[in-house]
Amino acid sequence: MKRIFLVLTASMVLWGCNTTSSTTQVTAKKEVQVAINLTDIKDDKVMVTVNAPTILTNEITYHIPKTVPGTYSEDNYGRYIDDLKAYDQKGNLLDVKKLDDNSWSISKATTLSKITYLVNDTFDTEKGTQFGQDDIFSPAGSNIDAGKNILLNTHCFVGYFTNFMTIPYQVTVSHPADMWGATSMTDTDESTTLDVFTTERYAELVENPIMYSKPDHTSFTVDGMEINIAVYSPTGKVTAESITPEMKTMMTAQKHFLGKINATKKYSVLLYLSTMTDTDAKGFGALEHPTATTVVLPEIMPKEELVKSMMDVVSHEFFHIVTPLTIHSKEIQYFDYNNPKMSEHLWMYEGVTEYFANLFQINQGLISEEDFYGRLSDQIAHANAMNDTMSFTTMSKNVLVEPYKAQYINVYQKGSLIGMCIDLIIREKSNGERGILDLMHKLSTEYGVSKPFNDEDLFAKITSLTYPEVGEFLKKYVAGTTPIPYGEFLSKVGVKQSSEKVAGNVFLKGQTPYITVNPETKEIMVLPEIELNPFFTALDLKGGDIIVAINDKPYSLENIYDMIGESQKWKEDDAITVKIKRGDKTQTLTGKVKFPYEDKETLTVTDPSKSELKNAWLKN
Repeated sequence: MKRIFLVLTASMVLWGCNTTSSTTQVTAKKEVQVAINLTDIKDDKVMVTVNAPTILTNEITYHIPKTVPGTYSEDNYGRYIDDLKAYDQKGNLLDVKKLDDNSWSISKATTLSKITYLVNDTFDTEKGTQFGQDDIFSPAGSNIDAGKNILLNTHCFVGYFTNFMTIPYQVTVSHPADMWGATSMTDTDESTTLDVFTTERYAELVENPIMYSKPDHTSFTVDGMEINIAVYSPTGKVTAESITPEMKTMMTAQKHFLGKINATKKYSVLLYLSTMTDTDAKGFGALEHPTATTVVLPEIMPKEELVKSMMDVVSHEFFHIVTPLTIHSKEIQYFDYNNPKMSEHLWMYEGVTEYFANLFQINQGLISEEDFYGRLSDQIAHANAMNDTMSFTTMSKNVLVEPYKAQYINVYQKGSLIGMCIDLIIREKSNGERGILDLMHKLSTEYGVSKPFNDEDLFAKITSLTYPEVGEFLKKYVAGTTPIPYGEFLSKVGVKQSSEKVAGNVFLKGQTPYITVNPETKEIMVLPEIELNPFFTALDLKGGDIIVAINDKPYSLENIYDMIGESQKWKEDDAITVKIKRGDKTQTLTGKVKFPYEDKETLTVTDPSKSELKNAWLKN
């Protein structure tokens, strides 16, 4: 999963199964049949009918997931289910008892024929993480906009019966003829209004999202992998064709970087663009699957910013085909959707994935060394702002609860830097011949899609495949509580870590914004109850002020990116006028631009004698 934190909103996977089985399941009907009706949507609710397998117990429980792989949060998708009913073979209602947000117990289960229920979409209820922590991360959620778009993350619509997760699922989706379902699954029905998908087990279904909308998609092939790009843009501003050249360049480079780690034959990128209105998505980023990525971004982004964000999140999600989709622990292989046990190794699942998302770009010539070092510098600064003495394995194992949950975002910062340090150790010990990608090749051969490892055995296995120094690093800095001396590891390739004062973003400090947008009025407001930086205080801007115009140019939700772009061209002491609304009065404030100055980590090459090892690190 990759979240994107955007100023304008102040918002800031794997597959598994429960292998528990019983002799009753072996003799049971061998398929769960699901019908999803997208042709008759009422009140933004979709009717789902589930034909049950043969059940030989008096009671059975139907579950909607509490958590799904890749989200690292307890989201309780069952709270979006209404009016669940159970029927016997004669059409009589059976007693149903709701056990919790996500579970329903059904009596006289031996006579159970089917259950029905209505599904609400999650986008309608999102407020953004600034306002509440109960939001579903948009790429893991659902949208129901009849006749326009259905973002059908299958775990939002389809559940499972206890002990029946490993039998096949057949899902039939009825939909308007002018709506097309983008997915990596194969539709076995040739009609234009019915799609039929079959998976071998529930976990496979969960990992296959579908996005229904008017067709807007492209496809291309890279080294035997078919890649599909599907886009839903409410106004038609963005098309699949308009972003495909950049996606093809990036994903071709990723495939070449990965080499032999590749078992996926078809991969889909589903891009949903939000209007940012009150009932639309506000959690931006992406969620990975073995053969797909769901991406949610705001439609108002300028194309160059949109493409940049797509490259950021899609490159990260695509590299998840290495870990945890190929290399993973038993906690992930046998994922429990309603009582999840988390793995210790988020440093690898998310951290190494993020490291690869940057490393491949310098390796394949998509960015410069300066850009690469700048990204590492930013990660060091952000990691240092987190709890640097918390054991990373302990945090990972307990990421669903506080205080560890609050540190999750560090998987993209310190987790990536852990990958960098391991890479540098291996490069040094092997005289530049091998790095962390070689380690991941070996781990994928040792384990693979269907062979998980034991959490507690991974460090020893990595040490046996590399060097004792790697094992010592993992024990001291990943399992241990010692902060990582990044400069010590970077010096191996002649790179020096230092710090300097630089002008910061006037509207953003780290990932904390100073402004937000009212989606109803589309007005830009200075956040109340926040300590403002010198840009605001020098102009006497106050929390709650509405920014109407800057230097006589009006701004609102529609062109907030223009405002942010213009601010990056400002210079210290430039004259500036800001028109605001404060309460019932409109006034114009005048003054000079004052930047907030921050200590920024910098990386520079200072030891040319290490250039051979440095080049092996970046180019091999």
